[in-house]
Amino acid sequence: MNTSTLRRLAQRPATRQAAETERCDLCAEPLPPEHRHLLDLATGQAECACRACAILFDRGQAGGDHYRLIPERRLALRDAVDGRLWAALGIPVDLAFVVHDSVAERVMARYPSPGGLIAHAVAPDAWELLVAAIPVLATLEPDVEALLVDTARGASEQWIVPIDDCFRLSARLREHWTGFTGGETVWEEIAGFFAELHERHDPKGEG
Repeated sequence: MNTSTLRRLAQRPATRQAAETERCDLCAEPLPPEHRHLLDLATGQAECACRACAILFDRGQAGGDHYRLIPERRLALRDAVDGRLWAALGIPVDLAFVVHDSVAERVMARYPSPGGLIAHAVAPDAWELLVAAIPVLATLEPDVEALLVDTARGASEQWIVPIDDCFRLSARLREHWTGFTGGETVWEEIAGFFAELHERHDPKGEG
């Protein structure tokens, strides 16, 4: 993901209005502060989409293997991810998201770092065990939805979220990271991000 896209995502938290007019990355129409995104499967970038373009790409009606509309589902899983099963995925950090990558044809974990996202292939049998324990994970849309987990510093955040939420979190971490451990500001950003998720999610859809 290029620097301008990261900066744009970092400066646009889920509940904050954009400071200046953004435009659709496909047709250049002006965008409202709240708008949808498309995932460019070739580049892995989230592209801003106006309402007309979002409708065009909804339900796979257009885009083929190039663009996919990013959904808006946000489900709190409420401690459904067992620590033993999470450890079996082999992810070496406490904050990461997992997505089925249709291009690589693998389940991939990604976690934020000062230099951007780091990818880690998940063992298929470990992922199958997790899905068996939490059946709702079988409904994740490839490429555009992720399992997001944060257990750092005693946190217990487990979510199904749109992939652009994960990009936004990564961008904010990259923008505010200082020193070896990130600094206190970056942890405040993480806490703020999950506070926004709790404000936006639908309690009726909890796992």
